[in-house]
Amino acid sequence: MSTGGLLSIEPQDLQFPFELKKQISSSLQLSNKTDSYVAFKVKTTNPKKYCVRPNTGIVPPRSACDVIVTMQAQREMPLELQCKDKFLLQSVVASPGATAKDVSAEMFNKEAGHLVEESKLRVVYVAPPGPPSPVHEGSEEGEEPRVSLSDSGSVQMPEQSMVSRTEFAQRLEPRDNSSEGNARISKLTNEKDSLTKENRQLMRELELLRQQTSRNRGGIPVTYVILVALVGLILGYVLKRA
Repeated sequence: MSTGGLLSIEPQDLQFPFELKKQISSSLQLSNKTDSYVAFKVKTTNPKKYCVRPNTGIVPPRSACDVIVTMQAQREMPLELQCKDKFLLQSVVASPGATAKDVSAEMFNKEAGHLVEESKLRVVYVAPPGPPSPVHEGSEEGEEPRVSLSDSGSVQMPEQSMVSRTEFAQRLEPRDNSSEGNARISKLTNEKDSLTKENRQLMRELELLRQQTSRNRGGIPVTYVILVALVGLILGYVLKRA
């Protein structure tokens, strides 16, 4: 803090976290520790580069005032972040009850016999703060869920673990339904194979019976026709169940 007879300035240097192509602001606090109204005026060696709000004003007795200095966006990085720009803060005792509208350039004219107090401020560039390190909340991927013990001594599983077990149980249900369907298909397949074997046996017996009947007498017997119809019904039943 720079302490003068009229105004105290904090901080004494204007610090800017320098970044290319970005406007950057820095603030000053002017404190009036006297019982007088104090007028102030802020000047800079590079007025096109900085914007000062307010650049003039009144600080009432025992009060403070904030001044915001904004640096325009820069296109080039200064060598080693060095800056030669300077600011000058002028202060002078004003009339009691004065306001910012009463401040004039004549008030800071030393040749007119006004007691003007001056404080010089440097401009300091600092490197911008780096991004914060990421913080992982909860357990990381692949990490085993932690188990805690309650006051009664019972084991408490984390909520994530409980949800996982519920999802696991839900995933098992389709598997149970799938197993039931596979068992039913297997049963039908076995029945089909059994009927197919019986059908082949009947076909062989029919063929033998036909040959015997043909040797004994001509024509097709009624028994043969019935057996052929029976075989047809069995085949139709098997195909429908499959």
